Amino acid sequence: MKNYELWYKQEAPLDGEDFVLFSHKAVWRSDEYKNDGWEKWSLPLGNGYMGVNVFGRTKSERLQITENSFCNPWTVDDTRLTCNGGLMNFCDVYLDFGHTDVQNYRRSLSLCDAVARTSYDFGGVTYTREHFTSYPDKIFATKLTASRAGALSFTVRPEIPFIAPYLLKEGDGMGRTGEVHAEANILTFGGELEYYAIQYEGQIAVLCEGGEVIARENTIEVRNADSAVLLMAVGTNYKMESRVFMERKPREKLAPYPHPHARVSEILANAQKYSYEELRERHKEDYFALISRANVDLGGICPDMPTNELVESYRNGENERYLEELYFTYGRYLLIASSRPGTYPANLQGTWSKYASSPWSSGYWHNINIQMNYWPAFNTNLHELFLPYIDYFKAYKPLAMENADQYMARNFPEKCTEKGTNGISIGTAAWLYKITGAPDPGKGHSGPGTGAFTAKLFTDYYEFSQDEKNLAEVAYTANREMAVFLSKALEEQEDGTLLVKYSESPEQQIDGGEYYHTKGCAFDQQMVYECYKDTIMLADKLGIEDEFIEKIRVDVQKLDPVQVGASGQIKEYREEEHYGDIGEYHHRHISHLVGLYPGTIINRNNPAWLRAAEYSLNERGDVSTGWSTAHKLNAWARTKNGGRAHDLLHILLAECTMPNLWDSHPPFQIDGNFGGTAGIAEMLLQSHEGYVHVLPALPDCWREGSFTGLCARGGFTVCTKWQGGKATSIAVTASVGGKLKMLVGERFIEKEMAGGESAVWEF
Repeated sequence: MKNYELWYKQEAPLDGEDFVLFSHKAVWRSDEYKNDGWEKWSLPLGNGYMGVNVFGRTKSERLQITENSFCNPWTVDDTRLTCNGGLMNFCDVYLDFGHTDVQNYRRSLSLCDAVARTSYDFGGVTYTREHFTSYPDKIFATKLTASRAGALSFTVRPEIPFIAPYLLKEGDGMGRTGEVHAEANILTFGGELEYYAIQYEGQIAVLCEGGEVIARENTIEVRNADSAVLLMAVGTNYKMESRVFMERKPREKLAPYPHPHARVSEILANAQKYSYEELRERHKEDYFALISRANVDLGGICPDMPTNELVESYRNGENERYLEELYFTYGRYLLIASSRPGTYPANLQGTWSKYASSPWSSGYWHNINIQMNYWPAFNTNLHELFLPYIDYFKAYKPLAMENADQYMARNFPEKCTEKGTNGISIGTAAWLYKITGAPDPGKGHSGPGTGAFTAKLFTDYYEFSQDEKNLAEVAYTANREMAVFLSKALEEQEDGTLLVKYSESPEQQIDGGEYYHTKGCAFDQQMVYECYKDTIMLADKLGIEDEFIEKIRVDVQKLDPVQVGASGQIKEYREEEHYGDIGEYHHRHISHLVGLYPGTIINRNNPAWLRAAEYSLNERGDVSTGWSTAHKLNAWARTKNGGRAHDLLHILLAECTMPNLWDSHPPFQIDGNFGGTAGIAEMLLQSHEGYVHVLPALPDCWREGSFTGLCARGGFTVCTKWQGGKATSIAVTASVGGKLKMLVGERFIEKEMAGGESAVWEF
């Protein structure tokens, strides 16, 4: 693995420090936002239990802490211009040094060991700082050193932001309490986020070699030390359980759960049983086992230039291969940092927020965000990082069942059966405290297919991981229950076609800004088809055949999910004739193409549909938001057009990527990073057409290279080298065994493989 590193010659600027509320219309279009030190320049660390943004400052370092359960409800005012609430900044920890006019400054984030570093010279002394977040030990650790004995002096100063008067709106119940106090070498900070009665606490242990530690009222001062170590643990009284979702009274949701003090204290005490070096090695061993599983080498050479200059040079056509490799590795790093087993799933911003009111609440948005977040978990060999979402699904499932009951009772009373038998309904918006269902007719912007869009994740998880434990309980159950709900949302037409009666293509609007409501739009029809097909496939795996499975075997043929219009396009709406007749011509969503990606119905087995998909992609246009560009990248890869796929990758990196490589919607949304990473893998390996396709969308500019550890459906892991655009060697390992059918160039290779067996082909 190459030395993949983000690094800079200057600290994160102070711009944009005081944004309290995120405003869709004001903040991210304001002049002040252009150099936001947090969004564009800070470096993210995370272990699933917390996110930390490191700024690398010398006068007063800022360490901004996020914990994903620490959030208020999301509200939208009547003008629809301001959205309040969501994930909140947990705490800021400042390290006051007073160093200015430093020399030989450098800060970095190594993707090889997930350690952030800052170093500089001041007053004839070299100062260094090293930071990491440990998943095994659930802590954030910092080591500070000075090249001269006794030269290290600083103050640790936690600040709890957004305490009144920073209420989002007077009387909204979304206030916050908090205080900081110091005793001996421990800083404790905490309080309550009032709406859900979230009790929170963090503790910092300050450990020194030499010098002295002085506890003030709410700070700790370190004087004349040789080195120092800071260990931090954080927590809330949240538990991801069904009763939290089902409890209607906000302040009762967490009432049975204990204050986090004992758990935070235990985490910190356990961490102190190890030396700093032991903690770092435990962290590195855990992290490297994940990041090293897969790698893409496009022949890039690491240039001696900071990352912000590297992005600029890419825009000018230089250092392209290295930045593309770095971006791929960074996307996998971000997923490792924000979604680990036993923690919470990654949200719209992963696990990082500096706000009192975060962009789109940092929620779990199910009409594209949550899907994109986990695409790279499957094809880049990080399957277990999807387990937090499985736990989330298990927790919210009873509410999703209730949502289905209520939707049917309101809209299809003639089809509504007894409670708990109407399937599950998943709408667009969701948080750790609540999940919505499909919207009532005329009241939403994403149709019932949104739930099937989500169920597809469980199918992909199983097909890539071959996790038999979750086959029946999760993959099959989620798809079957979703199929039950969707079967009731369909209406038979005179020609025998089954159409979703109350249907919307996500976020598409018509003149005047109204969301367009229809019957049987492509998004809903394609996702119902995918859900039915997946349910049948999983039932066959389990040997299940019953009346419902028999019914959908027949009904799946009546869905008519793909229609080609007069322009040669995939029709977004059945009533449209030419492309663009209805809705925004260059709309950011490509919802009518979900059957191409992440679905599988549009493929090379039907060339007419594939050509129509290409036409629609071209007409939709390339330039869009970051996540939209990433989705188009994956879609172009599925058409096998490597040149067009690379065009979208270039746009993603050149126009939608910030100096710290975070994706810009704008503002920052992490789904673009995850979608882009999955897209690079999709260009190199595909498996959705019944076989493993090696180098299916290789662009001319990737004439030689290699990849290791990419995954294909069926539990196959593939490593490939190529020259002149053609594979020279391929190694395949089967996790569970089965028949491998592999396409290399125009040649099919078939081999029966046992579990754990590896095979190599040279060309």
